[in-house]
Formats: sequence, C-alpha cells, structure tokens
Amino acid sequence: MDIRQSIHSDHARMLDTEGLRREFLIPEVFRPGELTMTYSHIDRIVVGGVMPLAAPVGLPAGIGKTYGVDFFLQRRELGLINIGGAALVGIDGRVVEVNTDEALYIGMGAKVLEFRSADPAKPAKLYYNSAPAHRALPTRRLTLADAASVTLGDAASANRRTIHKFLVPEVIETCQLCMGMTKLEEGSLWNTMPCHTHDRRMEVYLYFNMAPGAAVFHMMGEPQQTRHIMVHNEQVVISPSWSIHAGVGTRAYTFIWGMVGENQTFDDMDQVAVADLR
Repeated sequence: MDIRQSIHSDHARMLDTEGLRREFLIPEVFRPGELTMTYSHIDRIVVGGVMPLAAPVGLPAGIGKTYGVDFFLQRRELGLINIGGAALVGIDGRVVEVNTDEALYIGMGAKVLEFRSADPAKPAKLYYNSAPAHRALPTRRLTLADAASVTLGDAASANRRTIHKFLVPEVIETCQLCMGMTKLEEGSLWNTMPCHTHDRRMEVYLYFNMAPGAAVFHMMGEPQQTRHIMVHNEQVVISPSWSIHAGVGTRAYTFIWGMVGENQTFDDMDQVAVADLR
C-alpha cells in the first residue's frame, strides 16, 4: 500500500515538477491480475484499481490490521466504477455483475470481497474510492440510467460535457463518499472553467479514455499560486480542499471524480473568476 501524507498549501508552493508528482499523482492504478491501493491522509481516502484476469482478485490478507480493524470495510464504505469489461464482484458470498460504465456501492461491514472478470480476454477495470463510514448502508449497483445526469457547457468554451452522478444523495444514501463520471464531447477540452475550490471537501480524479499520445494538464494549487501536473491515460490526481479543481486536455477524455469531506452538496463550490487566477 502506498501512503501519501497531507501537504500544506505553503509547502506545495515550493515543490518542483517531480515533487508535485510525487505527492499528488498516482501514476498506476491498474495492474493486470492485481489490486492496487493508495492511502491518503487527506480525509483518509483510499484510492485504487482492480484488474482481474483468469483468477479472481481479493483484498490483501491481513489488510484490516493495517487500518487497525478486523477487516477493511469494518469502519469504511466503498464505491467503484467499472471502465473495463464486465465484472463479477463477490460480497460475502453474494455476486453482483457490474458492466462497463456502471457503479457499485458497498456499505460498511462487508467482510469478504472478490473480484472477477466475466471474460478474462476483456478484463474488468474497477476503479474504487473508500472513505471512513459511521453506519452500514445497503449495497447497490447503479447503471447510467440510475445516475443523476446533466449536460453542461458549450463548444465555444470547449467544455461541452455530461456529468453522471452515481454516488450522490439524490441517487443513493452513503455516509460521506460521492462519486461520478464526466464525459467530454469530441472537441471539448476543459473539465471545468471557471475553476473552483472545495474548502469543505477533497477530491480525487481518474483520467481515462484518452487517445494515444494525449494528455491532460491538471490544474491545481491555490487560486493565486497555480501549478499543473501532466496526467496520462488511467492516472489519478489527489486534489486537496485548498486547491483549485480544473483541467484541460489535448483531446477529449473522460474522468471519474470522488469526493469526501464535510458535506455531500455537489454545488458547494467556491467559484474563482478567470481574471483572479495567477
């Protein structure tokens, strides 16, 4: 398990490119036949990916001890979105099929998790976020039809995009975890601009569906101390609450966002005018 500590905004100002990538970029979340796990001290979120092949993949043995509990989800909830082939997720003996562009919420208390690909030749890619939880809530699979979806932006500002909100209060009850997927239309590049901060929530982004040779300039830093990280296909960025949230790609792309923090109000953002950015 990779562990990332919290970084003060004053510290982040002094980091060079290598330092920013070391602290905030997760360069690989999908490894064939494995489960990856990164633990961030920022709101204690856990981020990772599962890519089962012919054999099933489970949680590492003894992982509960790492978190000071008997099993991983004893005091946690977990959300995942599948960006690969069809998956079969075992939860304490119950099997749930999760297809491409579908989500699964697993409530606190689930003990045994097992991940399989329905067709090893088309392996599943299950991207997950996990957050501390205070009570058990029902496990539920969510399709695109279940999501609260909205299309925003326009071609003139190069940010025509559809936001599929899976794990949000109007769709499903969770303790604190929110997750969704945003797809940019061809020719659109910005995931949001004007940008914003989430003073009450942190956020993580998985960027994917990127054309060969494409990249995303992930914008971060304080509004008057902006920085950027170059992100390539299927890489993750950890975004602290003090950082702006924005990014622009060389081509259209898709990204999954996950948030944990004080509230679950999707529109609780502190907007920053373009003219005020430095």
